[in-house]
Amino acid sequence: MPDPVTVPFETAALAVLDSLYRTALRLTRDPADAEDLVQDTYLKAFRAADRFEPGTNLRAWLFTILHNTARNRARDRARDAVTVDSEVVERAADLHAGGVATPEALLLRDALDPELRAAVDGLPEAFRQAVWLRDVEEFSYAEIAAVLDVPIGTVMSRISRGRRLLFDALSKLKDHVKLQEA
Repeated sequence: MPDPVTVPFETAALAVLDSLYRTALRLTRDPADAEDLVQDTYLKAFRAADRFEPGTNLRAWLFTILHNTARNRARDRARDAVTVDSEVVERAADLHAGGVATPEALLLRDALDPELRAAVDGLPEAFRQAVWLRDVEEFSYAEIAAVLDVPIGTVMSRISRGRRLLFDALSKLKDHVKLQEA
C-alpha cells in the first residue's frame, strides 16, 4: 500500500475498499447489506476527512467507522417492528434461487474452503469478528481493540477462544470424514 502521508486521503481510503467489503460481508452475511455498509462507511469517512490526522492508521480508522456503523445499524434494526408478507417472501426466495452471485461473493466463496467458511460462519459474532480481523485482515491486537472498542485483553481472549472453537469444529469434521471413509 502506498505511503499514506504522500497519497491524497481519498486515494488512500479507497485502497482499503476490498478489505472493508470482506469484513462488511462477514458482519452482515448479505452482499447487498455489505455494499450498503461500506458505502455508509465511506460517506462518513469522507465527511469527516478533515478530522483524520495524517500519518495515523487510516485503515484502522476506516474499520472503526465500519464496525460502529454496523453496530448502530444492528441496534436500529432491533428496534424496528417486523412485518412479514408470505407472498413477498416466496417471490423473493424464487428470485434469489435463480439469481447470479456477485463477483465479490464468488471470490470470497472460492477463497475459503467450504468447511473453513462454515466453521468461521458458525462462530459467535464476537469471536468471528476478532478472528477475522486478526487472521484475515491482519490487524494488530491494539488495532482490533480500537476497531471493536473493547480492551486489548478481551481481543486476545476472543481470538484465542475463537481459534479454539474453529479448531474443535474442524477436528470434529475431520473425524466425521474419517468415519465415513472407513
